[in-house]
Amino acid sequence: MNKKSSSGTAFSSGDFVVYPAHGVGKVADISKQKIAGSELELIVVNFDKDKMTLRIPMAKAGTIGLRKISEATTMNDAVNVLKGKAKVKKIMWSRRAQEYENKINSGNPVAIAEVVRDLYRHENLAEQSYSERQIYEQALNRLSSEYAVCNSITQEEATKQLVEVLAK
Repeated sequence: MNKKSSSGTAFSSGDFVVYPAHGVGKVADISKQKIAGSELELIVVNFDKDKMTLRIPMAKAGTIGLRKISEATTMNDAVNVLKGKAKVKKIMWSRRAQEYENKINSGNPVAIAEVVRDLYRHENLAEQSYSERQIYEQALNRLSSEYAVCNSITQEEATKQLVEVLAK
């Protein structure tokens, strides 16, 4: 049931896609539905981990940032960011946290890798606050889910590989 959209976009059922606010999902279907008297072409995206389904109007897919999984070169750039030195700005945590959330919700793997790198803590370093750990885990989850699909491995393997890169 791999049908292309009539409007010529690159999404088809079975594709993995990235929705910036939710991460990696799978296109279940592309269908037409009559909503409020007008017919809309919708992309139906399932997020199995969150047990959530989104119906995104085809016309809005580009403006909300729905995109295909990143190319290998982009993922390599993200991994290279993880190898770099953490850059922690000397501003209040609330402002830094907001910047980190914005980077995560951008859906850009390189920006998400910056958050993971900046919030990563070795076992022998100081403890993280609860909110730091939450943002770190959210960023690592987003990055590892896209890395896993890009490299055809499980998310657990992807997380393990990314943490190994960070630990070096």
